[in-house]
Amino acid sequence: MTQPDADATPHAAPASATEWAQRADEAARSVTHIFGQRLFFLPGTHIAATTRPSGRIGNLRRPWHYWWQAHYLDCLVDTGLRELGKAGSPPAKFDGNTRPSAGQLASRLVTGIRLRNFLTYVNHYYDDMAWLALSTLRLERLAEESRRPSPRRQERIRKSLTLQFDSASTDDLGGGTFWSTKRDFKNTPATAPVALYYARTGNAARAQALLDWLDARLFDRARGLYLDGIRVRSTGETVLEDAIYTYNQGPVLGALLELGGTANLERAATVVRAVAAHLTLPDPLTDRTDAANGTGAANRTEPANPMVLRCDGTGDGGLFTGILTRYLALAANDQRLPQDVRSTAAGLVTGTADALWAGRRLIAAGEPLARHGQAGRPIFSSEPRRPADGTYPPGAAVELSTQLQAWLALEAAASLKPASQGHHN
Repeated sequence: MTQPDADATPHAAPASATEWAQRADEAARSVTHIFGQRLFFLPGTHIAATTRPSGRIGNLRRPWHYWWQAHYLDCLVDTGLRELGKAGSPPAKFDGNTRPSAGQLASRLVTGIRLRNFLTYVNHYYDDMAWLALSTLRLERLAEESRRPSPRRQERIRKSLTLQFDSASTDDLGGGTFWSTKRDFKNTPATAPVALYYARTGNAARAQALLDWLDARLFDRARGLYLDGIRVRSTGETVLEDAIYTYNQGPVLGALLELGGTANLERAATVVRAVAAHLTLPDPLTDRTDAANGTGAANRTEPANPMVLRCDGTGDGGLFTGILTRYLALAANDQRLPQDVRSTAAGLVTGTADALWAGRRLIAAGEPLARHGQAGRPIFSSEPRRPADGTYPPGAAVELSTQLQAWLALEAAASLKPASQGHHN
């Protein structure tokens, strides 16, 4: 089996901004080549298969993962923004001059999502729609920077989805946003991205009201993190779902930063510190050293190894931690936050991205996945502490969600400003 290069070992010298961008481009090429396809063979469309290896028609019979496609769109926008070039870096397509740009694929994906979703952007889950609303807002920004705006389509999407969020954000349970059209569960997964959407579209008052509800009803003060939600039973009784998920912290963090103000920024700093304290994995190298020396983390005087966020397996959970890295990168780049908080956020992003990069495996020429993308493309693990040849050995089915997660983390690392990447203890 082809192995990744030696410089990708954990705890190696920190990658440069250029190296992070190159790694993100490699993830972009891998996902678009292996999972990307036309919808129903229609020109001008793009969609991602949910599992590979698989046939084009077979994928259309699989369950429809609307929100995975929304995050695929977000990743394409990340790559598209980098394609525009920066100071000292000329514009360049991520996949070569003869292939579509990331922005072109993103636009085709929006078309594909609408067609696959039965000619509408509306579905039964408000959190799904919120993720698509956020990603299409970012696509609008990319189009403006590329001087290729599509205001009428974006206006239609925004109007349609805003109406959905307005109807789901009610006074029931004192506020918050319903998770689905069943209207029996108000939770962080829906309320937080809807709050961020309102904040980014100029409705600060409504965004703040949703954040205030989250703080009052779902913020766990002991741990500094947000719980999952409040379910309403048929009897009218309410039940607190107290699970804590990585991805729920991300859009709350994004909304707090978008709105700003002393209280919101203080809460953002609390969330970053709490993520580092409660949602990271132990470092096996450090643990072995401590055991051999008879010491523990509390007695250690040398700098800690890079922090790595926990992940949540496959399926929908395969996306969770990647989403959190996106918003941690925003915190790392936000000069309004204390330096230690920015450094912690950056360390969480780069530690996780580095672990996923180090654990990748390369597709061998004879395995089924090579039919979808060229041999030598990377496959990323669903777990940062386990290499991909263990989680996805040759012949195993690979889910889109986990590959998007790695791409998200690598794009987050590539977005960090040099000042954000200071040493983290």
